[in-house]
Amino acid sequence: MDRRSFLMGSGAVAAGTTLASPAISQGRKEWKMVTTWPKNYPGLGTGAQRTADRISRLTDGRITVKLFAAGELVPAFEAFDAVSNGTAEIYHAADYYFQGKHPSFSFFTTVPLGLLASEMKAWVMHGGGWELWNELSNQFGVKPFPCGNTGTQMGGWFRGEVNTLDDLKGLKFRMPGLGGEALRQLGVNVVALPGGEIFQALQTGAIDGAEWVGPWNDLAFGFYRIAKNYYYPGFNDPGAQVSCGVNMAAYNELSDQDKAAIEAACLAEDNYGYAEFMAKNGQALTTLVTQHGVQLKEFPDEIFAAFAEASDKVVDATGNYDALAKKVLESYRKARTEYGDWTRVSDQAYANARQRAYGG
Repeated sequence: MDRRSFLMGSGAVAAGTTLASPAISQGRKEWKMVTTWPKNYPGLGTGAQRTADRISRLTDGRITVKLFAAGELVPAFEAFDAVSNGTAEIYHAADYYFQGKHPSFSFFTTVPLGLLASEMKAWVMHGGGWELWNELSNQFGVKPFPCGNTGTQMGGWFRGEVNTLDDLKGLKFRMPGLGGEALRQLGVNVVALPGGEIFQALQTGAIDGAEWVGPWNDLAFGFYRIAKNYYYPGFNDPGAQVSCGVNMAAYNELSDQDKAAIEAACLAEDNYGYAEFMAKNGQALTTLVTQHGVQLKEFPDEIFAAFAEASDKVVDATGNYDALAKKVLESYRKARTEYGDWTRVSDQAYANARQRAYGG
């Protein structure tokens, strides 16, 4: 199989341009928002609803947004298609679910051993990332916006301990994006599942483990009832960007004022959502460990080194897909080096020093 087939999978389709007519009354529009999350799910589902409500408020009701959770209008992984072809006007999702369209979509959520949330914000807003994101998404008739960030995620839930690379081989494990491709290099049977289907798959034994988000979201889904080994750090999701994608035909119909309102609504959630995850994850982790007997474990150095080696191969392969993929990879790698140098002597150094000062 060539690199193009490996990276694209079987999900690539051409972008549609037909837009379903929105409900219009005296200049007002009703938009449909589709998501990849369960309805009202903490942080992700609620963040989508906040964004929908904020758009309605900022446009003074000229645009009302009706939210459809995963499976209500279209399946979770078809949210991008729904907006691209005009079935819906806007999605709230993680763009790495759509790497079958083009492998570079993963960079605009997260890639393994990639940017932290703060670095991701810097790249998107000031490092040319948003321009490249537009260049990619516009090919499919979609206008992208950053709309939240989960921060660094956990490495996942495992029924048994993971002490050596042999313990990974043959495991059926849920992980999306290029992180999943890296695990395949290590002999893991990677399964792609929307969040709402993970618990049942764990419960029935269809999968042996899963990576989802972090303590707040994982507690809500109750994974601790089935698997007790909770590993960190998440090599695959160092700073996962959440996004909104708007149908370009619908977007281009808007006034400049309403276009600005869409952007403001998404950027407000980009900051609010990240702060919420930071506030909630620590509390949830304490609950998991002290009330539910979860065993918090760090991946052994040997395993994390293997993650890094496999990740580099998979991420490098994306640059061979086409000219745009090469541009995205080069820009992202440049950002990781430049921002990483500053992170090392600022946030990382401070966090390490604080830990030494207070112990633990």
